[in-house]
Amino acid sequence: MNANGAPAAVSSHGRWVLAALLGLAACGQGASSGAEDAAGDAGGAARPSVAELRSMRAHSDGRSRNPALRLAAVLEDAGFTGRVGSSIEQRLGRPIDPRLAELGRFLWFDTAGGLHEDNTCGGCHSPANGFGDSQSIAIGVQNNGLVGPNRAGPRNQRRSPAAANAAFYPRLMWNGRFSAPSGDPFDNSLGFLFPAPEGATRFPPFDRAVTHLLVAQAHIPPTELVEVAGFTGTAGTIAPEFDPFDDGKGSVVPPPDASGFRNEPIRQAVLARLNANARYRERFGEIFPEVASGAPIDFAMFGRAIAEFEFTLVFADAPVDRFARGDRRAMTGQQVEGALVFFGKGRCATCHAVAGPSNEMFSDFEMHVIGVPQVAPEFGVGLGNVIFDGPGRDEDFGLEQVSGDPADRYRFRTSPLRNVALQPAFFHDGAFTRLEDAIRHHLDPFDSARRYDPVSAGLDRDLTRRVGPIEPVLDRIDPLLASPIRLDEREFQALVAFVRDGLLDERAGRRELCELVPPAVPSGFPMMRFEECPRYPGKANGPAVRREAVR
Repeated sequence: MNANGAPAAVSSHGRWVLAALLGLAACGQGASSGAEDAAGDAGGAARPSVAELRSMRAHSDGRSRNPALRLAAVLEDAGFTGRVGSSIEQRLGRPIDPRLAELGRFLWFDTAGGLHEDNTCGGCHSPANGFGDSQSIAIGVQNNGLVGPNRAGPRNQRRSPAAANAAFYPRLMWNGRFSAPSGDPFDNSLGFLFPAPEGATRFPPFDRAVTHLLVAQAHIPPTELVEVAGFTGTAGTIAPEFDPFDDGKGSVVPPPDASGFRNEPIRQAVLARLNANARYRERFGEIFPEVASGAPIDFAMFGRAIAEFEFTLVFADAPVDRFARGDRRAMTGQQVEGALVFFGKGRCATCHAVAGPSNEMFSDFEMHVIGVPQVAPEFGVGLGNVIFDGPGRDEDFGLEQVSGDPADRYRFRTSPLRNVALQPAFFHDGAFTRLEDAIRHHLDPFDSARRYDPVSAGLDRDLTRRVGPIEPVLDRIDPLLASPIRLDEREFQALVAFVRDGLLDERAGRRELCELVPPAVPSGFPMMRFEECPRYPGKANGPAVRREAVR
């Protein structure tokens, strides 16, 4: 109305506002409803910015109950832009090198990188699971050659974390043992911090080769006996309990050096393999001129290749990202409602944060005790090759294993939530196989943990036989979870929809990522069989890297 009480002309911007506010009743009905649909009927008016949406919310005389408007404001307040997925090269300060990434892809799937010759990165980080584990607790060496639900062999200690989006993680692994002291994985000005023997000196500040945390981390998996190195030749050198794991297969694991560790001797043994392989020397030589001139491949080159491949595994364009960038149709009404629960009543974003060092990964990358039931595989050949903590050898002390501080017992890194729908299990030990159960545990860990039954939780039979004590864990619960969070069924289902679907980048699906499995590798070693990639046996080249036949 104008000053005389007559109807006033409505501007195109005003039509958008009016349509958005009148669209309240439609919000929550699905992907085709909500504010943007109403705006689309309002004469094609230009969409206002997020800042303008906040203003609308604040000055709309109570009509700000529109969930889409509220969520836009919430995301802005949280510092969420939805643009991190496109920032990788800007953060690196250079373009991704397709030749180096392609080399890393072959190394990722080549068992020649493990002295036991039956496992590699791809065995525990499966393309069918968003480059995460196919198991509740990882199976490394002495496996049956399968990657997928029917993988069998002795269990390690924890579930392998997903490698997708790890380029943005300032702290790696469940116990946080690999970290960037700067708080930024792209910043090596303070070096990178690892447990012994690497410590704070192996990857010093401003190292010209090890410029990212993932380059440093790639130095470690080949050295892990339970993951890829194996136990051949170790009988009588570790402890009597481990002698039966020395099966004589693959290559002999070298003895410790003067540091008392085997890490560097194992790395040198792996390098000897690569340097003796003409195909790998040719591929490394195409990228590193010194190798082409006759110098040996070194492990920094190996680490750079693996990391470069991981830089191509950025899948952070989920519905919530598109919504934050202005596409109000990207999320369903239920997902919008769930996001509001996530950032509000559910208190999820307190730990599954998005701002600052979180890099919009939905994790604060801090260490917390959240009362997860202690699943502990039995120890022995074919069962498990890690001796667990505690008097009953059925506990996992988490960060304490790194820090040595009993105050850190049972503390684990907050799990990033992007693409969590691709996981077959949840938490560090895969204690739950249904996302709904994992979310319910967060809402009331005391009730969940005390009622826990591994059979009902859907664990594989071999993981249902031993569960460690839970009361010592609950005695240390993080204060953030000390009181139950009460959601009604609608709120709970909306929260599940947001975490499952609102955070899922469809490019990380099985069909797309299975194409990254090469049909053969330069070493000529046999390939593992990826059960969930039967239609996609692999291509000579991945879609994100250079297309070139395997030589």
